[in-house]
Amino acid sequence: MTAKILVTGGTGTLGREVLPLLRATGAAVRVLSRTERPSDGGVEFVAGDLLRGTGIDAAVAGVGTILHLAGDAKGDDVATANLLRAATAAGVGHIVYISVTAAELLPMTYFRAKFAAEQAIAESGIPWTTLRAAQFHDFAPKLVDTMLKSPVLPVLGGVRLQPVHVREVAARMAELTLGAPAGRVPDLVGPEVIGMRELIRDYLALLGKRRALLTVRVPGKAGRVYRAGGNLVTDGADVGELTWADYLAEHRGAVLAG
Repeated sequence: MTAKILVTGGTGTLGREVLPLLRATGAAVRVLSRTERPSDGGVEFVAGDLLRGTGIDAAVAGVGTILHLAGDAKGDDVATANLLRAATAAGVGHIVYISVTAAELLPMTYFRAKFAAEQAIAESGIPWTTLRAAQFHDFAPKLVDTMLKSPVLPVLGGVRLQPVHVREVAARMAELTLGAPAGRVPDLVGPEVIGMRELIRDYLALLGKRRALLTVRVPGKAGRVYRAGGNLVTDGADVGELTWADYLAEHRGAVLAG
């Protein structure tokens, strides 16, 4: 492969898993980073900010494919629009995007921005591929980590997830990036449906901590979607193999060492 691949979000949870997979194929990889960084492991870093619209033209110059992994709770649609403007001007031939399952169903900022970004990419005129993935296994642990100082942890009542391992998502994203534009591909979800209470309880047990769990009802349309299982993908999805127990086993050693 001769054309460069630009990766946004290359230093994030998913990006850190994808980069070595791309490099292992011999692909030339460039990462858009908010800060100046030297090349590392054959990966070139270019400073820029998608939300502010700075440095993007330089980042997309000479790029054949963009793997767009950068995302935030706010502004993902704005960042994507800025990226698309630069990519169109540069003649980029393929943009690959990571979205989230049920993006069009849940009226929350993160999901709305993801869905808006999906639509912008599909309407951009640039050949594209979009994968929707379920929440990663670390979704509940990250929530717990932010609230550990409290003796009581809220649990979203009626919320069930299909958590998927980040390595499996990374492998699929690398495959799609190296392939031809495919439009919307099948969603990727984990092999189990697990309630938030169980996820939080299991993670607390891994940490060796006890907390009271307070069920909080999710209001409005979002609550109705979750209670009806509307966020769960039961037909036509690709299903990963690594389970919640696999994730916990991988992290048990790190927790004990810490």
